[in-house]
Amino acid sequence: MNEDTTGPNSLPRRPLTSRRADRRGRGPRGPIIPPQVPRYCTRASAFDENALEAFARIDATFHDELGDLDLAVDMVPRMRLKAGATLWPDSVAADGPIPLGRVLPASFDKWGTPIRPRIVLFRKPIEERCEDEMQMQRLLHAILSKLVAYHLNVEPQLIDPHYDEGPQV
Repeated sequence: MNEDTTGPNSLPRRPLTSRRADRRGRGPRGPIIPPQVPRYCTRASAFDENALEAFARIDATFHDELGDLDLAVDMVPRMRLKAGATLWPDSVAADGPIPLGRVLPASFDKWGTPIRPRIVLFRKPIEERCEDEMQMQRLLHAILSKLVAYHLNVEPQLIDPHYDEGPQV
């Protein structure tokens, strides 16, 4: 009994061959681009890095005040948007009718677990407004300056003295 079987009434198992592992001639599965190539970085991870870099500049100055604040990224706004709405509360940074980010205050989930306050950036609307990475850095810094100022209950010019010179959100 030198046949490999899986059970008493099973058929003999065939050995795994390269033809069987490479089914239907599609080739090996795995990453197409090696991790050393710059394109390996996805747009989402590049946006996350830009957002963290923009937040780090503000956090360096206001670290003690921002210790309880989280930063999150959503692909699109999950808000009830009204057609033609251009007036937003101060807790929302927007470009006309499109929200780019918002501050969510501390709250509790449905089980009573506390949720820390957080800033949520909306990736797709921000990416659509930027032609290059430098413009994205400036826009992210302006959005974060406004939202951090709202969270701390101060003027955005205190967070960034050049706030009025950058993109208006």
